[in-house]
Amino acid sequence: MKNIDPKTPIWRLTVEEFLEVSKKINSEKKYEFGLKGLAKMLGCSISKASEIKSSGLLDDAIIQNGNIIIIDKEKALALFAQK
Repeated sequence: MKNIDPKTPIWRLTVEEFLEVSKKINSEKKYEFGLKGLAKMLGCSISKASEIKSSGLLDDAIIQNGNIIIIDKEKALALFAQK
């Protein structure tokens, strides 16, 4: 992996460098938080997201401690696809 100066303008990057930077940015957001995040991820209302979470369908992808909910996006979408 090549070190890219953060001050380099985007138009000076090669396609390969641009894709490398894009992958870094996209891979950082692996989790969603709360029912609002789950609803955004599934493209549904918060009440429907709550219903799906309560059904147990996504239990392997969800970590909950009290009111805090953390959802692993990749696992959740894979489990939802199996439905």
